[in-house]
Amino acid sequence: MIRKKEALSLYQKLVLVRLAEETIREEYFNDEMKTPVHLGIGAYAISVGVCHCLPSGAKTFGTYRNHALYLAVTGDTDGFFAELYGKLSGPGKGKAGSMHLCAPARGLMATSAVVGTTIPVAVGAALANAYRKGSDIVAVFFGDGAVEEGVFWESLNFASLKRLPVLFVCEDNNLAIHAHASERRGFRSIPDAVRAFDCHLGIGDGSDLLSVAQNTRAVLAQMTRDLKPGFLHFTYFRFLEHVGPREDFDAGYREKPGPKEMARLDPVRRLETELLRRGVASSAMEAIRAEASAKVRRSAEEAQKAPFAPPAELTTDVWA
Repeated sequence: MIRKKEALSLYQKLVLVRLAEETIREEYFNDEMKTPVHLGIGAYAISVGVCHCLPSGAKTFGTYRNHALYLAVTGDTDGFFAELYGKLSGPGKGKAGSMHLCAPARGLMATSAVVGTTIPVAVGAALANAYRKGSDIVAVFFGDGAVEEGVFWESLNFASLKRLPVLFVCEDNNLAIHAHASERRGFRSIPDAVRAFDCHLGIGDGSDLLSVAQNTRAVLAQMTRDLKPGFLHFTYFRFLEHVGPREDFDAGYREKPGPKEMARLDPVRRLETELLRRGVASSAMEAIRAEASAKVRRSAEEAQKAPFAPPAELTTDVWA
């Protein structure tokens, strides 16, 4: 059971991510952010809930829809916006952009724009931990589209065979860009397929932050008692287009849910409803939102004024 104080802490993290992404939506049309943005509105409860439960020392890996993961791990809105604006003060000195955010010193080792590529790297990190007799958890986040990549099945198979301490986190919106799962999969469902492997499995609604946290804790506890991989499967609804700040319901590949369903699918509104039910005053939530809003706005404004990297940076941090 997640108590009120902890639920408010989760709300604080969730709101920070939401306001950061809403600020991107507002600023993107000014054409100062030159990076593509894959916004995660609808999905961010997954990263926030899972990362909240990971033990100290855990390493994380992600995909290109990584804003919630970066902010959940670091809380660093200054570096976040600096990187999106291509500035030297970003974690990648402005060269990583939105799709390759990372913070190795904080445990976020890598994210990648290429589907599925960080999954085997995460398994390799878990293998290194096992080789060194370490007990640190490695968590890797990926979308349901990555499950159609052969490397996903090879990685899950190897991790299960070697009983590695790696937590697979599937963020399933039933879409690979515009293609529905029924058009891509020759198996019944991801959980059904994963049950054939020797790993712990947790299934939940990725729109419900408290449920995400509870499912994560349950699987992590199972991994502690019986060392082998964990797999978390969370469904969610992607509110915006695949890449970019707009809605795209007029594209014709999906319908926009009605107002009540949209509210149920919105992690922030859903958590706010639950907090009100538990007796949290709306004024307390408004104060959290105001503080997060000020932080996000200040970081975005500082990033806009920050210097770009000098030309010499073009040849630094290049390994191939």
